[in-house]
Amino acid sequence: MRAALYTGNSTIVVEERPPVPPGSGEVQIDVAYTGICGTDLHILHGGMDGRVRIPQTIGHEMSGHVAAVGADVAGLPVGTPVTVLPLRWCGACPACLAGHQHICHRLDFIGIDSPGAMQQRWTVPAGVVIPLPAGLALPHGALVEPTAVAVHDVRRAALHAGAKAVVIGGGPIGVLIALVARSVDADVVLVEVDARRRAIAGELGIRTLDPAHDDVGGEVAEWTGGAGAAVAFEVSGSAAGVTTAVDLLAVRGRLVVVGLHSQRREIDLFRFFWRELTMVGARVYQRRDYATAIDLLRAGRVGAETLITHVVPLSDAAGAFDALRGGGGVMKVLVDCRDAA
Repeated sequence: MRAALYTGNSTIVVEERPPVPPGSGEVQIDVAYTGICGTDLHILHGGMDGRVRIPQTIGHEMSGHVAAVGADVAGLPVGTPVTVLPLRWCGACPACLAGHQHICHRLDFIGIDSPGAMQQRWTVPAGVVIPLPAGLALPHGALVEPTAVAVHDVRRAALHAGAKAVVIGGGPIGVLIALVARSVDADVVLVEVDARRRAIAGELGIRTLDPAHDDVGGEVAEWTGGAGAAVAFEVSGSAAGVTTAVDLLAVRGRLVVVGLHSQRREIDLFRFFWRELTMVGARVYQRRDYATAIDLLRAGRVGAETLITHVVPLSDAAGAFDALRGGGGVMKVLVDCRDAA
């Protein structure tokens, strides 16, 4: 079989690898599609070399079919369409014992800390395999994981119907947060610098602002009657995004930190004091977030066809990363792992 491996030095190589047969309690998956996300780009740029065992297959947003099962696996017959919840926790650390297994102190994030999905056949523990509804297209199934991220972010925000929320950053996760927020009847504005990404969000019915040309503060003040937003999701991962998000919050507003900030950021703590603001971290997801994500995708409420802008064969996995790195309005890039060229 073929697999795309991160080999260090910002390099992706596609090569032949022997498939790993499923052992007891494991499932082998014929991978159909693997999505590329910001975390994968972070890996490519060397930001996770302390965790990734180079060379390693990466990728954790995926869909496919069960190809084979090992002993002691029930309820996953061959041919079942599936995705993977790529988290393995220890069950014994303080976080796990407190019921927060998804942020286990010794979490194995599959696709980062262990081999991922960008290969034709992938063997994983049966406990992380999630069946997909028969009617859900496999390209859309590869969006379950990022949609679950957005579902978890909105849960952490305690967003409710009628609340006004601002999303800073209009990449795939930012747009998905806006769509999930809309699904709970919140009122949403998305702030994004890239014109093509704003256009894609607009196609999905999301109101957008351009921070380079629009008076974002003035627009939000008018929209909220001078109060400010109840919630601001910081998804851009930039210092300017943090400042903007804090500035737009209402009294007792909530800042939800979603973007990866690899550097320390300055933050206006006086404003937090003065307005009694709250900052909330939002990392990965829980199993119930996957269930909600699947329901949203099955109901067509995520705009999967619009979000998926590029599908690239496995043989050109390096080109898929180049497309995402190049910007230019690229939204969600999928690697077609069925490609055997």
